[in-house]
Amino acid sequence: MAESGGKSATGRSDAEIREALATVAKAEKAGIRTVQLQFVDIHGTVKSVQIPIHQMPGSIKHGSWFDGSSVEGFTRIAESDQLLRADMSTWRILPWAPAESGAGTARVICDVILPTGEPFAGDPRSVLQRQVARAEKLGYKVNMGPELEFFLFEVGPDGKPTSTPHDSAGYFDFTGDQGIEIRQDMVDALEALGIKIETAHHEVAPGQHEIDFEYSDAMSTADNATTFKYALKEIAKQHGLYASFMPKPIYGINGSGMHVHQSLASLKTGKNVFYDAKDKYGLSDMAKSYMAGVLAHARAMIAILAPTVNSYKRLVPGYEAPTYLVWGRRNRSALIRVPMISSGRSVEGTRMELRCPDPSANPYLAFAVMIAAGLDGIEKKMVLPDPVEESLYEMDAVRVAQHGIRELPGSLEEAIAEMKADPVVTGALGDHVLTHFLDAKQAEWDAYRTHVSDWELKRYLEQY
Repeated sequence: MAESGGKSATGRSDAEIREALATVAKAEKAGIRTVQLQFVDIHGTVKSVQIPIHQMPGSIKHGSWFDGSSVEGFTRIAESDQLLRADMSTWRILPWAPAESGAGTARVICDVILPTGEPFAGDPRSVLQRQVARAEKLGYKVNMGPELEFFLFEVGPDGKPTSTPHDSAGYFDFTGDQGIEIRQDMVDALEALGIKIETAHHEVAPGQHEIDFEYSDAMSTADNATTFKYALKEIAKQHGLYASFMPKPIYGINGSGMHVHQSLASLKTGKNVFYDAKDKYGLSDMAKSYMAGVLAHARAMIAILAPTVNSYKRLVPGYEAPTYLVWGRRNRSALIRVPMISSGRSVEGTRMELRCPDPSANPYLAFAVMIAAGLDGIEKKMVLPDPVEESLYEMDAVRVAQHGIRELPGSLEEAIAEMKADPVVTGALGDHVLTHFLDAKQAEWDAYRTHVSDWELKRYLEQY
């Protein structure tokens, strides 16, 4: 692919190429031997093409070819050739493979592009990029801040993960076991990868933990969330444990969520446009319309935010996972919460927190549909209903119905049907991702509904 007009085949200017080449040369001189060119499939699973570092200059200038037909949700065999274009802002040295180890490795997150140089419509990163660009056209930067919960499980003699938690501690417990040490090692690794950590603590359930990192723009945050998950698995492995982001791994105890804090900032002033000092909740009309849009499309986008059969075993009343389509300030049973802000930080800190996503979600697709829903609310000037501060878990079904409160779908099957019927959510995904995602989820649901579980055998085998 020829270069012209001061731009490379990957769309970089000469100055950008020089800067990228200098970064690579510095790493090579320091002893880095290989580079992982990373991207994700429609499920958010990290994929990688590994190249010797001496091949990286060519990749920067021309991209790196790979076979897209082997990746779920990408292309057919007849149109398999695709290019990886490294986003050099994501260049990092893997802290568990430093140069002094003799196997120094860097990673860089890539966009998937077509041979023509156009973005590939099936790349989850490009799906989010489209919604970010849409917000920018309206004059806003979207800020996101996810809270990812996870479990640490013991590994069996065969080397496979079990469902046995590594501890029996509870919320905010200061344990004397290896949990403290593991979380510290995880924090150290994440900080080394450029992810600024805010807090780390034990969660409600035995073996459950949470590490929160600083919010940023939507794309950077999606990259960080993806990095977060595979980095924690690596550190847990080094300690002989397994880190799982499965939404509901154990019956009868809390599952893991990925609450997502969201706000918009003006591109002109940099100020948070969600804040209004005159409002009793500190929310601007724009914030309320954004929240109204999220509520309006929640049932349709839950298939993306909670994308597995197992997700809907977390989304039941009584375990802090919200199912009711309402908002509130102190009400943790509400789908959207407006967190209290520390004194003096109201302007930059005002935000909404969507509490239904879980960490099995693909961050790029999840952020994209949330932005699309919120912007739809702004563009249509949707009106936010009054908040509900009473715990909905303490209401019976009759009272909930009397209040006209709707709930999230109760299964993946229902969620798929809701998504198909919503043009805002399907439009945000695009035809390519939508088609492949629906095919994958329908296959997952069909496999689940035809499976005969141990529960069924114990309940029915002798009874009938």
